[in-house]
Amino acid sequence: MTVPKVAIIILNWNGKEDTIECLESLKHITYPNYEILLVDNGSTDGSVECFRERYPGMEIIENGKNLGFAEGNNVGIRRALEKGADYVLLLNNDTVVDPEFLGELVKVGESDERIGIVGPKVYYYDYNGRKDVIHSAGAKIYMRRGTAPPIGINEVDRGQYDVLRQVDYLEGACMLIKRDAIHKIGLLSPEYFMYWEETDWCVRAHKAGYKTVYVPRAVVWHKIDARQTSINKVYYMTRNTFLFMKKHATKKEYMSFLLYFFTFQFWFTSCIFVLYHRDSKGFMSFFKGIIDGL
Repeated sequence: MTVPKVAIIILNWNGKEDTIECLESLKHITYPNYEILLVDNGSTDGSVECFRERYPGMEIIENGKNLGFAEGNNVGIRRALEKGADYVLLLNNDTVVDPEFLGELVKVGESDERIGIVGPKVYYYDYNGRKDVIHSAGAKIYMRRGTAPPIGINEVDRGQYDVLRQVDYLEGACMLIKRDAIHKIGLLSPEYFMYWEETDWCVRAHKAGYKTVYVPRAVVWHKIDARQTSINKVYYMTRNTFLFMKKHATKKEYMSFLLYFFTFQFWFTSCIFVLYHRDSKGFMSFFKGIIDGL
């Protein structure tokens, strides 16, 4: 029996220590047929030199500048397809993986030709000292509100999401996509730069007739701080919400989204930034994201 070849793409940008921990965890996976492609997005922290010395047999692609999550990964995806990969795995550099995760993902992918993308259960790497708090068990899109929350976020895992199922989209921190699906739907959309690109990819997969499936037996841990939000994240999350909605919502859904956003979400978020956090920079990033998104 032929074991599908998987190209694992890890995108690094000034994240040397996290990337090393991720690579070290990959040394213990049980899946037999994979290759790692490390893509560097113009790091200035000596990452590339460190990786070349520490992992001499690994292919490293240098982009020279920060192309963002979408196009940075696209560089790796193009190379993976050139090298004949049957599957491409996007894996954030700030993740740590369970040894069995890749085998579980491939097994589900191979079980149905209509499955295009699969993803694991994602835990927080450290949630107040706990390792069993869920960040996502797949995710849900609410088109009329323009929101796409992870399923199970911040819940302690008690087995409530241990059923294999189709979901609206999968977290970009770890998602496995078939070669044929990439040929049919194309690469990640560079216009997003970062955030919402994986949601867009999954929706495009649905429109092409593919399923996106959450695999609970595959597990990774992601270094996310639930309490912190950067200025860049505020801007891109806001702007890209509008880009996504204009691209995928029906006219009725888009009008419903605008009504919800400007009668509730705008005022709620503004109050959080201005009155609660007293964060004028955060508010301006939010406001600029709206203007550019529109």
